[in-house]
Amino acid sequence: MRTLEEDALRLLRSSVGDTKATFREGQLEAIVALVRERKRLLVVQCTGWGKSNVYFISAKLLREKGHGPTVIVSPLLALMRNQLQAAARMELKAITINSANTDEWETLQEQVVSGEADVLLISPERLANERFIAEVLLPIAGRIGMLVVDEAHCISDWGHDFRPDYRRIIAILKQLPANLPVLGTTATANQRVVDDLKVQLGDLTIQRGTLVRDSLMLDAVQLPDQAARLAWRTHYLPLLPGSGIVYTLTVRDAERVAEWLQQNGIEARAYHASVVDTEDGDLRERLEQQLLDGSIKALVATTALGMGYDKPDLGFVIHFQAPGSIIGYYQQVGRAGRAIEKAYGILLHGEEDAEIHAYFQENAFPNESNVLQILKTLEGGNGLSIRQLEPTMNLRYGQLEQALKFLSMEDPAPVVLQDHLWKRTPVAYTLDHAHIQRLMELREREREQVVAYVQHTGCRMEFLQQALDDVVHAPCGHCANCLDKHFKADMPPAEVARAATFLRSAEMVLTCPKALPAGGLDALDIKGNIPLELRPQPGRILCRWGDSGWGKLVAQQKHDGHFKDELVHALAEMVNERWCPDPPPMWVTCVPSLRHPELVPDLARRLAAKLELPFHNVVEKTRQNEAQKAMQNRYHQCHNLDGAFAIGTVPEGPVLLVDDVVDSGWTIAILSAQLLQAGCTLVYPIALASTSHT
Repeated sequence: MRTLEEDALRLLRSSVGDTKATFREGQLEAIVALVRERKRLLVVQCTGWGKSNVYFISAKLLREKGHGPTVIVSPLLALMRNQLQAAARMELKAITINSANTDEWETLQEQVVSGEADVLLISPERLANERFIAEVLLPIAGRIGMLVVDEAHCISDWGHDFRPDYRRIIAILKQLPANLPVLGTTATANQRVVDDLKVQLGDLTIQRGTLVRDSLMLDAVQLPDQAARLAWRTHYLPLLPGSGIVYTLTVRDAERVAEWLQQNGIEARAYHASVVDTEDGDLRERLEQQLLDGSIKALVATTALGMGYDKPDLGFVIHFQAPGSIIGYYQQVGRAGRAIEKAYGILLHGEEDAEIHAYFQENAFPNESNVLQILKTLEGGNGLSIRQLEPTMNLRYGQLEQALKFLSMEDPAPVVLQDHLWKRTPVAYTLDHAHIQRLMELREREREQVVAYVQHTGCRMEFLQQALDDVVHAPCGHCANCLDKHFKADMPPAEVARAATFLRSAEMVLTCPKALPAGGLDALDIKGNIPLELRPQPGRILCRWGDSGWGKLVAQQKHDGHFKDELVHALAEMVNERWCPDPPPMWVTCVPSLRHPELVPDLARRLAAKLELPFHNVVEKTRQNEAQKAMQNRYHQCHNLDGAFAIGTVPEGPVLLVDDVVDSGWTIAILSAQLLQAGCTLVYPIALASTSHT
C-alpha cells in the first residue's frame, strides 16, 4: 500500500510530465498537514513557489479518499482561468461560477451539488449571493473536502489589497465542520497581516518560506514626466527578453501606453476590467493567451491582471507609475522570472503617482456623515435598492455601494442585503474612527515606503524582503544597485519631444449616458432611456484634467479665467486632422454658465473662427442651479439640469457643441437632446478635458 507521501509525489510527476520531479521545500509538508492532519494552514511563500500544486494535489488526494469537492475562493477571473488549466493537468474536474458564464450557472450548480465536480472556483463576491449560499454551498457544506482561500491577505484590512467580500469567508467558516482542512495562500503577508489572519481564521499553522527571487533583476528609474517615460519604453522594451507586463494605475493610461507602443512598432495590448469583446466576451482571455504564447511583447495592464497570473517565462514587469505599497509591488513584479534565469523588474516613478493614490485613498472608506445618512434613510422601511437611495442623498452610486458593503461586513452588521434590497437591522452602530485612522496612516506609510524604495541605494531585493518581514534577508548580488549597473534615465530629446506630441494628440472619445433616473425629466418630457434620435454623436475630449500633454494647461488656464489660443488650435487640429466628423458640423454653439458667462463662449467663438464656421449662441441658461460638478449621482446630476436651459432658433445642419470640462456627461447629454428636439440634425460634442479618474 502506497503512503500519502508516495501518492502525492505520483500526482506531482503526473501533472508536470516529469518522472523525476520533486517537491519544493515545504510543499509536501503542507499537503500532509491538510490531508492527513486536517489542519488550518497559512502558507506564505514567494510567487512561483507552487502554492497551486499544494491545493490541487491535496484536493485530488482528498477526492481519492472519498471526500467532497474542494472550494477555492479566488479573487480574479484571470487567476481562475490559470487555476482551471492547472486543475485539468491534475485530472480534476474543476468548474467556476462567475459573472462571465451566467448562461451555464444552472448546469454548473447541479454538477457541484450532485458531486460530479472535484473543484469549485468562486470569487469572494459570490459569497454575497443568497441564492448561491442556499442552493449550492449549504447543500454540500457537510461534505466539502477542503476550503482554499487564495490570496488570503485580502481578508485582512491591514493588508495592501483588502477586499471586503473576503470577510464573508469568516461567516461561511462558522457554518462548515470544525475539522475541515483550510488552506490560506499568499506571497504578500507581513507579520501584521499574518497576526490578523490568525485572529480571523482561528487556530492557524503558519508555514513561511523565504521571499527572495534569485532570477529578478530589480531597478528603479525616476522619470517624473510622462513623455520621458513613454520614450523610455520604446527605447528599452525591444531590448528586454521575451514578453512581459507594463502596469499602470488607471484604465486611461493602460490604453494610452498601449497605443503609444503600437505606434512605435511594439506589439502591445491594453488589459483592464473594462476590456470587453462584443462578439464573444472572451477578449481578456485571448489577451492572456497571447501573452502566454509570446505572440505579443507586452500587456499594458491595470491590477485586473495581477494575483496568480502564471506565465513561468515572463521576461519583465515594468511599472509606468508606482503602486500604492511595496507589498503590492512585490506581488506584481513577482510575476516575472518564475522559471527562467533572468527577468527584469523596473519601477518608473512619475509625478502623477501621488495625486492618483490620494484620490484612491480619499475614497477608501465611507465617512461618518454618509454612513449615518444611509442608516437613517433605511430605518423604518422595507428596504431600498441603491438606485432608490440615490434621490435621498447626493452620493455617487459607487460611494453608496461601498458604504453599504462596508456596513454589511461589520459584526454584527447594521444592514443586510435581502432580495436585492438593503435593509436596516436592529443593531446599534458607531463607526470605528480610530481603526480607520490607523489604516489611513498605514496606507500613507506604505506610499512613503515606495518612494523610499525608488530612492534606495542598497540592495533592492533585500529592501522588499525586509518590507515583507522575511525571516532571512541579505543582499541579492544581482539587482541594479548591487551590480551598479542601471537603466539610463536620460532619453534622446527628439524621442521625448515625439512622445510629448503623442500625449497632446491622445484624445478620448466622449460618450454620454442615456439612462435617465426614475421619473425622467420634465424639460425633455422623456422617461426611461433617452431615445436614439435624441442622443449626440460620439464626441471628443482633448485631454484628461491635469494630465501630461494638455491637461496641466487646461487646469491652469481655467483657473486663470481664459483659455489661450494654443488650446483653440489644439481643438481645431483634433477636429480637422484626426476626428474628421462626417457629415461635418455646419455651425458651433456652447454650454453656457451664469458663474463664468464668457469663459466657454469665448473659447467656442475662437474655435468657430478657426474652423471657419459661424457661432450661434442658441443655448440660454434660464436659472442658476448648483454647480454640476458637485452633483454626485445620476438622479441629482439630471435633476440639477432639469429646466436649466432653453434653446433658441437653431440653424440648419449638424452642430459642434463646445464645453470646457466634462465629468459625468449629463450636461452634454441633456443639452444635445434639447438641441435635437429643437431641430438640429446632428450634435457633435467636444470638450477640453475630462475629470474622470479611470
